[in-house]
Amino acid sequence: MDFTEAGPYDMVLRGGRVIDPSQGIDGIADVAVREGRIAAVGAALPGPAREVVDASGRLVLPGMIDTHAHVYRYVTGRFGLDADMVGVHSGVTTLVDQGGPSVLTFPGFREYAVKPAASRVLAFLSAYMVGGLEGHYYPELYRPDCIAVEDTVRCGRENADLVRGIKGHAEIGGFTRWGNEAMRRAAMIARELDRPLYIHFGQLWPLPEQAASYDPDAILPEMIEIMRPGDILAHPFTRHPGGFVDRTGKLHPVVREALARGLKMDVGHGSHFSFRMARLVLEAGVVPETLGADMHGYNTTIPKPRGTPEEHPDKEEMHLFAGKQNFSLASAMTSMLALGLGLEQVVRMVTSNCAEMLRMPGEIGTLRPGTEADISILSDERGRFLLQDNEGTQVVAERLLRPLFCLRAGRRYDADSVVLPRPVLAGAA
Repeated sequence: MDFTEAGPYDMVLRGGRVIDPSQGIDGIADVAVREGRIAAVGAALPGPAREVVDASGRLVLPGMIDTHAHVYRYVTGRFGLDADMVGVHSGVTTLVDQGGPSVLTFPGFREYAVKPAASRVLAFLSAYMVGGLEGHYYPELYRPDCIAVEDTVRCGRENADLVRGIKGHAEIGGFTRWGNEAMRRAAMIARELDRPLYIHFGQLWPLPEQAASYDPDAILPEMIEIMRPGDILAHPFTRHPGGFVDRTGKLHPVVREALARGLKMDVGHGSHFSFRMARLVLEAGVVPETLGADMHGYNTTIPKPRGTPEEHPDKEEMHLFAGKQNFSLASAMTSMLALGLGLEQVVRMVTSNCAEMLRMPGEIGTLRPGTEADISILSDERGRFLLQDNEGTQVVAERLLRPLFCLRAGRRYDADSVVLPRPVLAGAA
């Protein structure tokens, strides 16, 4: 575990529990930074440093990666959050915007979301020309003839440094209206770009009036015939119909076939996360590879921009994204621990597994010397903490992870975001 390059260093994080699944590291060690890059990882590193930070009793991880963010601020109405609010000021160094920018809006995304951010911001390009405008509130804008396959492929190729995949939605509101044609076109874009297709499961749009609902349990079987190995099934723990749990309350019978075909899973926590559904899926032996937070302006407490709809952001009966329980990537990790996953497993879900998903192994999600110094430092607290989902299910966790600060390319940012949830002690709620 000794990858030592001699000092002097700009900074040394001294004596924390360093967990880096990409290198098989899990133990007490120092991490040294020089000129914005990882210089060394090892026990009691020699050599002087301009700054020494006592990390004893803390977790020192590769910079955390949020695979499901919404940070195209203002262009997507209240839906998009400030990137650094959910990024570096929440202890997260890399964000992947899921479906905010499109062929029509990508230039603005690069200039006004990516470039000003201290956080690293990547994207899964929307398959739809409308992208994430106003948080997908107007379903008719997501019909198949609003997908420009050739133009979106060109956009993806010309922005290949940022575009890591394609985003689509497979849910009963859209399937009732148009069947699977929109998803077939999304898959065409992903194949042409040789990038993964990331698919939202669980109802998103209200059903059209005077229309018989598409069978929600028929969507997943159709999608596994459309998707390719490496494509990503999102929201396996959703409380909305059309997910991994069928109408009988059991794991959908085709989930194992989907995994056998090489499809991947991202938690995509969001306001539709359900402890009840998560237990059903996990107890069946199905564990997602990655953990995205899915924070946005409908499930966090921020003022709405002027001119956006007055009602839908805050009323769940009008918007299926809405939620009252605040969360973050770190608190989603706490939920995974409370569900019985191990710490090292959860760390992989926000670091090395994400790097693989984004086809960036060795670049991010690692503390390998020579890489940019993206590092997340968390407290690992013990007690009895109350967790609650938007169904009202309460869980008592005996362990809570809380971000303290991170380094992004060697620069420190404190975890002081206004959207970070405050811990609630069991019995004190």
